[in-house]
Amino acid sequence: MRRLIQRAASAVLVTAALAASPIAPGIAQAQEQYMAVPSSRVGPYSAMGTGYYGGIIDYMTYVNKTGGVNGVQLTWAECETEYNAARTVECYQRLLSGPNGQKMVVFDTLGTPGAYAVINRMAEDEVVLAQFGYGRTDAADGRVWPWVFNAAGHYWSQIAVKMNFMAQVEGGVENMRGKKIVHLHIDSAYGREPLPAMRQIAEDWGVTLVEISIPPPGLEQKSQWLQIRRERPDWVTFWGAGSGMNATGMTEAARVGFPRDRMMYVTFGGAEEDMVPAGDAAVGTYVVANVVPGKDFPLVQQIEEVVYGAGEGNLANPERVGTVYWNRGVAAAVMWIEALKNAQAIHGKAGQPVTGPEFRDGYEALDMTAEKLAELGMSGMIAPFKLSCEKHDGSGRFKIMQWNGEAFDIISDDFVAAPDESFIRGLVEASAEKFAADNGLSVRDCP
Repeated sequence: MRRLIQRAASAVLVTAALAASPIAPGIAQAQEQYMAVPSSRVGPYSAMGTGYYGGIIDYMTYVNKTGGVNGVQLTWAECETEYNAARTVECYQRLLSGPNGQKMVVFDTLGTPGAYAVINRMAEDEVVLAQFGYGRTDAADGRVWPWVFNAAGHYWSQIAVKMNFMAQVEGGVENMRGKKIVHLHIDSAYGREPLPAMRQIAEDWGVTLVEISIPPPGLEQKSQWLQIRRERPDWVTFWGAGSGMNATGMTEAARVGFPRDRMMYVTFGGAEEDMVPAGDAAVGTYVVANVVPGKDFPLVQQIEEVVYGAGEGNLANPERVGTVYWNRGVAAAVMWIEALKNAQAIHGKAGQPVTGPEFRDGYEALDMTAEKLAELGMSGMIAPFKLSCEKHDGSGRFKIMQWNGEAFDIISDDFVAAPDESFIRGLVEASAEKFAADNGLSVRDCP
């Protein structure tokens, strides 16, 4: 595994070759569907970006090599954002129209700061913002945000699941009264995103919540961990980004004597690339997963055989196939393709490319049943979910994992939901309605 992470760094070198041109073979325009890839392969967040976008591109390559989408081949262009909001806007503008003249139908920034930077452009440009497990949480209310989706659950459900897990360890919610939780987070929209739900739950449970921020890229945390030692919390939620920041968190926790089995990492801190650099200091750390890692899933095995077997894989290090970030990228791309299939069916365009509004209809019609996931070779990889006009988020369910020094042990037998899903949905709707009122936006009537 250590060799895997060391070799993963070499993926940064492929950026220049990928940034400007589509990878899929060109065919007649009428049989192509253009997809935009705003990647983040360089900088402190490169391990995350190379894995995630590697999974996206590998799945699109797999789809092309197995007949396309009802015969339509996928083509794409890539632009490097460096996980930077300003560069994300530049890439959005650059990728809006593809080399084949088509307009993009979906944009996936991988980061909450980038999502916030472009989210108000979606309706005007008729592009779906696919926040796969990140981004603006109240965009889960499709009445206010018809062009924004989060098919992997959002941060408010995630923090509720985490706090409920803490309560279980402590013997029940009644035992949380008087406990102290530190929310240690990168100082960005991403790091602050779970706080509305977290503050309310803490107040309801009688928990003391201490919020401590870390300036990006988060490689210097000594003062924050000294503060944690003084605060003597019962738990720490770590909301980091990038393997450097995430590994530093565990290393500093060990230095001040804070137990790792009282730390819970966010999905974007809970990957192999985040754990391995911390060595023994990472052992015992809890993370949550909206997409389960591993190679046991038939879809992962098929991609490895069809794409990597042909020497066409996107990862510089093929050993990363099946890891957290790569599996998450594959799952994100599956949603694009299933939405495209839905759009073709809804609008009678089988074998043809679709427009942005048609693709949006297809995304809103996603119904990832257990049977559908089995058909795709993804049973157990993600939780089943169904989107609708009103509900633009996924299942809101996560698996709890714990790092054992070599790999993740799955702690929860099944995907875990927030203890009170209606409470979380109420927060989402109240926030979205307030945003609509403050900005003079209409609220859609959903059937």
